[in-house]
Amino acid sequence: MDTFGSYDEYSAGGVVVRWVGDAVHFLLILDPYGKWGLPKGHIESGETNRDAAVREVIEETGLPSVTLGQTLGLVDWSYLCSQTLKTNRKCCEYFLMRAVKGGLTPQVSEGIQDCRWVSMSEVFQVLDYDNVKTVIERAVEIVKSGNPNEIFEKQGREDAERGL
Repeated sequence: MDTFGSYDEYSAGGVVVRWVGDAVHFLLILDPYGKWGLPKGHIESGETNRDAAVREVIEETGLPSVTLGQTLGLVDWSYLCSQTLKTNRKCCEYFLMRAVKGGLTPQVSEGIQDCRWVSMSEVFQVLDYDNVKTVIERAVEIVKSGNPNEIFEKQGREDAERGL
């Protein structure tokens, strides 16, 4: 696990995009709380943030693979743990990802109720979590900067298509 600082919990997730013609769509999940957000999850022992992000996106959405791009930054928040009645600080690093193929299957066993592709013009109206708007805004800037192949080639990393 990469270090983030002093948090009680660490997660990684993805802002997944796909192009349909010239239109860009973003992948949102309907979480166990009935809110539309981004796929994310805990980083397992020995796993990098990047690997955890890919694994969680694939597990929660049923996509067969994604192309991993650059980091979009960290989002942090606090919540009251119902078991300990302690306020926990949580941090999640999000990565830009591209899906080219595959249908969506929500991970019902983890409480994911639905997955949906939402157009760039609608994503901020559908999204229920204000704290992740900054990473989606960064993704919007990046996808507006060029065509899909150029954007993911610019990364210049080993981050080719990854699947489980």
